[in-house]
Amino acid sequence: MLTTIPATMSAWAVDRPGPIADGPLVPVTRPVPAPQRHEVLVRVTACGVCRTDLHLCEGDLAPRRRGVVPGHQVVGLVAARGEEVTGLEVAQRVGIAWLRGTCGECRWCRSGAENLCPSSLYTGWDADGGFAEYATVPAAFAYPLPDDVPDPQLAPLLCAGVIGYRSLRRADLPPGGRLGIYGFGSSAHVTAQIALAQGAEVHVMTRSRDAQDLARSLGATWVGDAEETPPVELDSAIVFAPAGTLVPVALAALGRGGTLALAGIHMTTIPALDYDRHLFRERTVRSVTANTRADGAELLRLAAHIPLDIHVTTYPFDSVGRALADLAADRVTGSAVVTL
Repeated sequence: MLTTIPATMSAWAVDRPGPIADGPLVPVTRPVPAPQRHEVLVRVTACGVCRTDLHLCEGDLAPRRRGVVPGHQVVGLVAARGEEVTGLEVAQRVGIAWLRGTCGECRWCRSGAENLCPSSLYTGWDADGGFAEYATVPAAFAYPLPDDVPDPQLAPLLCAGVIGYRSLRRADLPPGGRLGIYGFGSSAHVTAQIALAQGAEVHVMTRSRDAQDLARSLGATWVGDAEETPPVELDSAIVFAPAGTLVPVALAALGRGGTLALAGIHMTTIPALDYDRHLFRERTVRSVTANTRADGAELLRLAAHIPLDIHVTTYPFDSVGRALADLAADRVTGSAVVTL
């Protein structure tokens, strides 16, 4: 049940980006933000911890303003509405994702590719996100959520799930095809389940032994180390790990006409490619840039029908820094979620 909205709130903000061990994320007290005319104020109940949050804290993704509050896999309850908001009610359960604003007028927005809008805005980067007790979001970018799924299982869907789903679509996996997944964290373990439900044969390459065990338990056909060659040629592949060295490895594993999707917002330098070994025979490389609202809506509809097994490690709100440190050290299997 919602209570009176306080004047101030606790939050975690990026002070000076740097190694997570140096404590770039600091606890702060901020005024509770007032929703603008087109926004809702959300009382946060859970927020997933994404590798993008880690990139932001460590400076791989340069903050767009000092003291920003990260967190963009937000589950919460509408606490207040701006005067222009319709369709969302106070106390309704909603989600806040990475994409939080577009111009709606450019050729990308008009063509359904709003994730490529040059004026796009992002939760936890351009505006404060969900590592706080309250957050705002434009009502048009809030996702109504079901009431019968626990907060920690919903939170990862709002970025890990939706980006994985978009990556799967970008990978052009044929029906019943062979999919290679490089890195098996939060997004990958959701994506693998969607692909398996659609009849794919899934091959997983990851360095983490715990992640390898999780992949096997979820039904992967074959599991190996990060740079190991799968036993068959792949039709499609997705690189989730932010390691550019895996790009030529994944391309070499593709068969004729195969497609590789790169799922991350940040990646280390990609080594030189050999044309014959990595690209010839019409192999394709595609990047993934954020998601559209349609991607999010489609993923949530799918999740209602596919029995997704979301593996979650929860952390209390005062342990956001520990959650990020565990993520950086590959101590998280599946998804990390902060609960309030």
